[in-house]
Amino acid sequence: MLISELDENALTDHQIASLLFNGLEDDQHNGDCILVVGSSKAVQYRLPKAVELYHNGRAGKILCAGGVKWDGQEAVEAVALKNEAVKMGVPDKDILVEELSLHTKENVLASMLILDRAFSLHKIDRLLIVTTAFHMKRLHLTLKTYMPSWVNFTLCPVNDLTTRADNWFESEMGRKRAEAEARKIIMYVKQGALVDEDISL
Repeated sequence: MLISELDENALTDHQIASLLFNGLEDDQHNGDCILVVGSSKAVQYRLPKAVELYHNGRAGKILCAGGVKWDGQEAVEAVALKNEAVKMGVPDKDILVEELSLHTKENVLASMLILDRAFSLHKIDRLLIVTTAFHMKRLHLTLKTYMPSWVNFTLCPVNDLTTRADNWFESEMGRKRAEAEARKIIMYVKQGALVDEDISL
């Protein structure tokens, strides 16, 4: 079933789970760079996975993306991620920073300039993508929509506490996030802002 064929106002739990969480397994490929995108708790949940991938030799650079400054935080997302990554043993020279973007689409668009300056886009074969599991589908579709067609993606999702594949439906917060995320994806696909694709139901 195509994403565009889903009714965002009448989604079943099965449809939400299939849309958000199916097909997110890490294929274990190495890449040119690890892209980790910001959020209010990206340092807590997303960054450790990116640093783990780096220390395991999966890629030689980490690109921290995000320009939002959340309440109570001194720096924008990307800078906060970089600062913590350095504390976790990643050399400053191996960290790229994109600090202009304010949402997922801009994460991708603004990151392309940083990647082009660091690698030249035409030389990039594969990026390792790090975000929370419930956000990964939208980020992946955004990458497939706006990044050059020759760039491949290895998905490296991380779990938060309440919006995992196995528990999003158990709490009000998890359900609210998952339902909102699914509706966003369907709406953006129908608008033409994201590529459409088949999902397994």
